[in-house]
Amino acid sequence: MNSTFAENTGSPAPLVKTLDLNKSFVHNDSETKVLQHINLNVCRGESLAVVGPSGAGKSTLLHILGTLDRPSSGTLLYGGEELFTRDQKELAGFRNAKIGFIFQFHHLMPEFNALENAMMPALISGWTKKDAADKAQSLLVRLGLQHRLTHKQGELSGGEQQRVAIARALVMEPEMVLADEPTGNLDSHTGREVFDLLLEVNREQRMTLVVVTHNKTFAEKLPRCIELVDGSIVN
Repeated sequence: MNSTFAENTGSPAPLVKTLDLNKSFVHNDSETKVLQHINLNVCRGESLAVVGPSGAGKSTLLHILGTLDRPSSGTLLYGGEELFTRDQKELAGFRNAKIGFIFQFHHLMPEFNALENAMMPALISGWTKKDAADKAQSLLVRLGLQHRLTHKQGELSGGEQQRVAIARALVMEPEMVLADEPTGNLDSHTGREVFDLLLEVNREQRMTLVVVTHNKTFAEKLPRCIELVDGSIVN
């Protein structure tokens, strides 16, 4: 497959396309099917919610879309290119350059302050410390953390920690952000603010956004929503 891949309808090729994607785990000769026959298109700049009960395979799908996990069978195309022909080192470079991740648990490094945490992907990519700091600081200021730049994880509230995680996810200006229950550990007011912020960035930067959430109120704010049940898309 190449970057000119598209349906015969004349519509542009999606940024992400899965073809008959399946994922199973085998333990003690017993197979558990987590994802079954997932066929999904996600267009550039789109915002998409993925909902469904616990254990439906939502997080597994997100991890595969972000190349953190590999499918048991099927194909993942990104810009028309089949990603899983790349080795682990190449995939790591792709993730850092193209994808931002936001998880329910922010995974900040406690030994670093807010600014240093937000800078990390840029430093890994070889940016100068000044350029990384300037970009991270501008994001943190926009997120209302201008007075918390030098505070470490233990000195930040849950909402502030998640905002640092969002800045970290956006610092490389990724083409796509994958968010797994990004408001799951926040109170309703802070969760609403975080969700609205993600939608604002999606609109302003035409950044593709895929959000896994149990919160149907939040999911309904997105233009498109799919539901997973028992590892399959049901709508």
